[in-house]
Amino acid sequence: MARSTWRNPFRSLFGTSRREQHVERFVLRELRKGRTLAEILDDPYVRAWSTAEERARLLSRPNVVAEAGEQAITDLRTAVASSSALAAKAVR
Repeated sequence: MARSTWRNPFRSLFGTSRREQHVERFVLRELRKGRTLAEILDDPYVRAWSTAEERARLLSRPNVVAEAGEQAITDLRTAVASSSALAAKAVR
């Protein structure tokens, strides 16, 4: 069966392009490596392959928000642990 040549005019409004999907996968991969979201969004690859609007839309994607949230919690736990260790040394 031949593929239809009709294109959905709303796809660009409500869907994601392949380029956006690649950028999203890059962001998720870099978050898992421990980079901050701000650092990733300023990365030359992300800036070259996405518009400001596309980068803003990344922040509404559940998997990006979840991964960034997990990273933020990990960073906070590390900060609390290191400040607790410093406080314990100061007491001694």
